[in-house]
Amino acid sequence: MKRLDAASRLRLVALGAALTLLVAAWQSGLLALFSDLTRTRETLRGLGPWGYLGFVAAYTALQPIGVPGTVFVMAAPLVWPWPVAFALSMVGTMGASVVGFSFARYIARDAVSARIPARLRRYDEALATRGFATVAFLRFVFWMPQLLHTFLGVSRVSFGAHFWGSVVGYALPLLAVSYYGEAAFARLRALSRGELLGLVAATALVALGVTLWRRSARRRAGPA
Repeated sequence: MKRLDAASRLRLVALGAALTLLVAAWQSGLLALFSDLTRTRETLRGLGPWGYLGFVAAYTALQPIGVPGTVFVMAAPLVWPWPVAFALSMVGTMGASVVGFSFARYIARDAVSARIPARLRRYDEALATRGFATVAFLRFVFWMPQLLHTFLGVSRVSFGAHFWGSVVGYALPLLAVSYYGEAAFARLRALSRGELLGLVAATALVALGVTLWRRSARRRAGPA
């Protein structure tokens, strides 16, 4: 039997850890807790500082392995006042970003490097020469997908430029979601079924238009 290389073993260990964490969350009732917003709000507020710690810990651990960070960012202002929600969202987002970045740079660099798409690799030279500004731009535009954590980890950007550039890039979007999140959620809940379907359809049309425009731009650009 062919022996696994170091990168494959690391991927298996990471997958095993993620599955163990998810099973533990299910067995403890944590997943059920987060499916009930009212119950979640009451539980987390009742925990006080421990609720803050639990939120940040869950965000930091789960986002790098596939749970969308927007789930946590949008949930925070529904539980706490917006200044607290903003602070917790920033700490959790930075924690998840550092975990994803560090895993790609120090543990599985060779394994993940080949998976980076060309559309991100074009920023590598800018990261080497203008790391802080480029990270701030990428975080502001793309926010916090796992693939971006990975790309920044295997790029030539320094850890310091990545950290502070991420703080700057995240600040405005997180502030906007924290401040307006509860009002936006209340407005969505007040929509009728027809209004909600119209909103979904409009969003889908905009996304389709952007996709078609980008494909057209790539064809016009040619091989370059």
